[in-house]
Amino acid sequence: MIEATSCGGVVIFRGKILLLYKNVRNKYEGWVLPKGTVEEGEEYPQTALREVFEESGAKAEIIKYVGKSEYSFTVPEDVVEKEVHWYLMMADSYYSKPQKEEFFMDSGFYKYHEAYHLLKFANEKQILEKAYAEYQELKKNNAWGNHRLEG
Repeated sequence: MIEATSCGGVVIFRGKILLLYKNVRNKYEGWVLPKGTVEEGEEYPQTALREVFEESGAKAEIIKYVGKSEYSFTVPEDVVEKEVHWYLMMADSYYSKPQKEEFFMDSGFYKYHEAYHLLKFANEKQILEKAYAEYQELKKNNAWGNHRLEG
């Protein structure tokens, strides 16, 4: 068994959520949240911010940690147990440019219900639900965008 750790972000700008459309030579296709592998010496928040920027071009700030998802998948020689740490992030604009080298063909900011239905994986839908609820709570308390929260 191989253990892998990734970090990613639920990136929100003006209530809309950043999604990426991935198409790997027709083997894998679907809308996902930006995430990627932790590099040596990197803290989880750093990884999340770097991956969001690399995969989407979006500049974002972490607002708070929202939890982790775990899943496994099979590669030819083994089973990979993956843990993904997720952060609620605020983007500075609607700008995004999908990273073609990683097979991202499209990107954009979508309303919550659209994003929820577009997402391919159930575990990402769950994280989106949780992060969006946090976002709404912060907004209701006028805490979204006024100051950064630690998570």
